[in-house]
Amino acid sequence: MAVNLVNTKISTQVLHFKPGGSPVSFEVTVVNESNQFASFQLEIIAAGGSSSLGSNWYNISPAVSAKNPPGDTTKFYVTITDTPVAGFVGKMNLIVRIFSLELRDEDRQLLRLVVEVGTSSVPMLVELPVREFSAQPQTLIEIPVRVVNPSQIPTTVSLRFCGLNPQWLLDGVEKLLQVAPGAKVETSFLCQLPVPEEVPTQAYSFTIEATHLNGLPFRSSEGVIKVIPGGFIDFQCIPEKQRIPPSRSWLPQWRINSTTYLLECKNASNLSQQVHIQIKKGEEEQAKCFLEFQPEAIDINPGETKHLQLLVSKRRWWFGLAKKFSFIVKAIASDKRVNINNENQFLQLTIHPVLHPWLQLLLGFLLLYIVWAVSWLNPANPLFGHHRSVTSVQFNGVGDRAISGSQDQSIIRWNIAGFTNLFINQQHGKIAKNIGKAVRVVRYKPVDNDVVAAGLENGEIQIWSVLSGTKKSITTFTLNKTDRVLALEFSPDSRFLFSGHGSGSVLQWDANNALLENTPSITKPIKSQDVKFSVYGLALVGQDRQNLAIGGRYNNLEVWNLIQNKLWKVPYNPPGSQNDYIVSLDSSEYRPNLLATSDNKGQITLWNMQTCLNSKNNKCQVLDRWSDGHGGKAVRSVAISDNGCYLASGGDDNRVMLWSLTKEGRRAFPNGIQVRSDSHRFNSVDVKVVKDRILIISGNDNTEVMLNIIKFDKNSPCKK
Repeated sequence: MAVNLVNTKISTQVLHFKPGGSPVSFEVTVVNESNQFASFQLEIIAAGGSSSLGSNWYNISPAVSAKNPPGDTTKFYVTITDTPVAGFVGKMNLIVRIFSLELRDEDRQLLRLVVEVGTSSVPMLVELPVREFSAQPQTLIEIPVRVVNPSQIPTTVSLRFCGLNPQWLLDGVEKLLQVAPGAKVETSFLCQLPVPEEVPTQAYSFTIEATHLNGLPFRSSEGVIKVIPGGFIDFQCIPEKQRIPPSRSWLPQWRINSTTYLLECKNASNLSQQVHIQIKKGEEEQAKCFLEFQPEAIDINPGETKHLQLLVSKRRWWFGLAKKFSFIVKAIASDKRVNINNENQFLQLTIHPVLHPWLQLLLGFLLLYIVWAVSWLNPANPLFGHHRSVTSVQFNGVGDRAISGSQDQSIIRWNIAGFTNLFINQQHGKIAKNIGKAVRVVRYKPVDNDVVAAGLENGEIQIWSVLSGTKKSITTFTLNKTDRVLALEFSPDSRFLFSGHGSGSVLQWDANNALLENTPSITKPIKSQDVKFSVYGLALVGQDRQNLAIGGRYNNLEVWNLIQNKLWKVPYNPPGSQNDYIVSLDSSEYRPNLLATSDNKGQITLWNMQTCLNSKNNKCQVLDRWSDGHGGKAVRSVAISDNGCYLASGGDDNRVMLWSLTKEGRRAFPNGIQVRSDSHRFNSVDVKVVKDRILIISGNDNTEVMLNIIKFDKNSPCKK
């Protein structure tokens, strides 16, 4: 348990005090309860009192006691001479704090002080928070004034500004303030110094006088306004921008190699000045331009305006564009006490070549046009791209290359990166050109993508090497040279190639053997079927890829079972006339039971072939069917992504559409995304998912092969 080493008693618990009346006092007795000599001190703390008052409102005797032995007693006499809180009337608590430095202990006692209404008149206190001001002529000065009412009576105080010319004070020399008891009020006087000619440089003293009805007048301490050298020097350049030659720069004018800037100095101060000019420039400007001031310095009296000249010269070049030079011109005055307005002038100089840039630009455009005309960027360049309708397009396995066939009798290999970067040639090279007949369909060999098969109008199927760069095909498959090739399909292992013809023939060729033996011409297929209708689309379906879906005229859709070598018909709705065609088929690589078909009436159908491949008695399941995707116009091509999540379509409405599919193979949304529109119909599309992008390549009657890229949706319904 802590032991109290200081024992304190006060003579009274309640004191009454009237400001302006007699002081009141009380006695404090302190007993040294320790076992050593100790001195004591006493402090009075008033609740709500200001720390700035300190102990000015009371006296203590003695201030510090002598060192007393253990058990001895010390008496302090405290006299209260003023209220701790100005203007306060009522009861307040006083804390009597007794402490000893030797004992490092203290004791506190509570005393109640009753403050009554005072009887004396107290003068107002007028303070200047800022007593000294330094300013130039024409400066607006705000002089703050603080008035304190230490009395307990509200009053109206009249402030009067004394010592300065009354015309300098914008709001007049007098102000009236209402000040509550014990309150502090701040105000200010606005002083506007006149022009330099009317206010010499010296110190101007002033005071603030306060008077009120309830007390004596009071005058503040003295303030000072020091007027320093005023005014300014106005510096400017006329003009700030110059040219060489100054006019008609389209003319050669090879003899004009210089220009002049006019520098103006106006002395608006009250001091005479000598002004000289300094120029700041970079190393490039110093090496290329010659600069000279005339004269080097000027003497200028107050109110005068004088000029200097800056001469800039530079020999002009014949070719190139106009060049711009910049200089910072700085005015320096002899008397640093006077400011210079705009002392740094930013000068600009434009130097034109002898030959006008427009002529050089025209020549440059002509050169660029020639370069563009012979580059891949020119769609009309006969060296690049197709020149007639594009009939077929296809991506390679990894989606970094593509091929296209056209009615211009050429096959082109494309660099996909070139479609997004102008500096990369889109055309990776022509695999074949001028091959004799229009190309109706092209297909990559699935394994290695090093061979391309092309079906021609004359019934030939030409096999071309992608890598060799030879001008001749590797081999040719031909059964009937009058039978157009309208569709091609490789088997997944690249051993066989299937072809569909206008006569209704569907042929199976041994592609692997033809490539191994390098046979120039093959005229006999290993298998064939006659479906009795023009064949426009082929697609291998089923998990073992041993069923070939065949679509064509009269809206016929049949399946050729390659193992049993039998055909069977798939009912198609609506059944067609001689003017109705199924024009495109495609199946998904990883979901081979999913088949997409499109016809020339604008209908797109998604099929589940598993139900009818397992049993010929079961109907193929129609997963989804819609006719409004291309406005009821013919859908010339459909393509399913390898994962079966996306379907691309293009048709006679001059649009390419992308459809998101569910994992069941239906449309995820009723409306597709339009990825491309043009003024010509689209004949072929292909789609490939590469990393986080969906690539759609398309070819149309406008001779163009186009690529669209769509950000891959990681939350695709197909993935859920």
